[in-house]
Amino acid sequence: MAGTTFENAARYLYSSESVTEGHPDKICDQVSDAILDAIYAQDPRARVACETATTTNLVVIIGEITTTAKVDYEKIVRDTLKRIGYNDASTGIDYKTCEVIVRIGQQSPDISKAVTTALEQRGSAAIQKSEIDTLGAGDQGMMVGFACDETDELMPLTISLAHRLTHRLAIVRKEGIVPYLRPDGKSQVTIEYSHGKPKRVHTVIVSTQHAAGVPQSQIEKDVRQDVIDKVLPPSLVDKDTRILVNPSGNFVVGGPNGDAGLTGRKILVDTYGGVARHGGGAFSGKDPTKVDRSAAYAVRWVAKNVVAAGLASRCEVQVSYAIGVAAPINVSVETFGTGRVPDDVIAGSVSKHFDLRPGAIIHELNLRRPIYGATAAYGHFGRTDVALPWEQTPKADALRKEAEQYMAKA
Repeated sequence: MAGTTFENAARYLYSSESVTEGHPDKICDQVSDAILDAIYAQDPRARVACETATTTNLVVIIGEITTTAKVDYEKIVRDTLKRIGYNDASTGIDYKTCEVIVRIGQQSPDISKAVTTALEQRGSAAIQKSEIDTLGAGDQGMMVGFACDETDELMPLTISLAHRLTHRLAIVRKEGIVPYLRPDGKSQVTIEYSHGKPKRVHTVIVSTQHAAGVPQSQIEKDVRQDVIDKVLPPSLVDKDTRILVNPSGNFVVGGPNGDAGLTGRKILVDTYGGVARHGGGAFSGKDPTKVDRSAAYAVRWVAKNVVAAGLASRCEVQVSYAIGVAAPINVSVETFGTGRVPDDVIAGSVSKHFDLRPGAIIHELNLRRPIYGATAAYGHFGRTDVALPWEQTPKADALRKEAEQYMAKA
């Protein structure tokens, strides 16, 4: 969705997808983050890298965890499955009887030392310094943050609607509004843009697991009435909008019985639906010393403040790190031709007002606490149902004033 093509095209189609909390990959994300939250409730200094895999009647926990916390991994798995709604083998997996295997080690001592004391601090005088100065990045890599003015939450409309559809599927299932629905499901939304602005909903796809014996016509009617029509903005729907419900036909076998799942396999669902570029790192199950997670949150925070300040309609921020080094290798800003001031001016303001060293990110966003479970389904960004610190815009006024000063001098 880069630059001139998107902004100048009279007609441009773009699609994003979401999955429900009962999707096998999302089960794994939720288990991994439930484990992280349980550990952080006792030990905010823990180092956690927890991966989950699931298949028929089986959940496997692996990873490296260094902590003083005492947690019951098996209970967390079963409680998560129960909360999602997997209470019988016929639904996809039974939380009561499935096998749970746990294989957890500790973080490599080499990595631990590099992260605890950043390269900039090694060999320096032995004075007490805060984690803000001493913490190095937990790995190398690049992270991308994005914001745009298509929605109130400053997210792309495609992914925003896709998440709302899958979340609505879960609500109507859990509240018994459509009682034959089961936990697994997906959505996909295609929006037609004109000169960079949403013009109409082109196509909506909803696939939902259901009990055996329910006619396709009934599923289509109920999902259209109780899910799709409750979510889509009427002003963007017209007679040519295409609606597809369970286009594959029967969707009775779902969850881990239908497909294996892995932590971190839905990274575009977790972020911007493919609208922005992605650094490659997944989030769930990782404590915030892993910049895959904390820096991705930080650059979303940066991009959202830039757009909230009115400096651009679309903003993508990239940051990169070297393992064991605190200072970022680079911080870059791209506004795709929508900036009110040049991108390098915005980048200068970002560097002035945002400290993107890992320790500073953790401190500024208060990340050493059990807040991660809520992010493991329906996206990590643009959430209005939970209070996430990287969704706040406290620095927008300062960015706006600096831009106004630049324009006054230009």
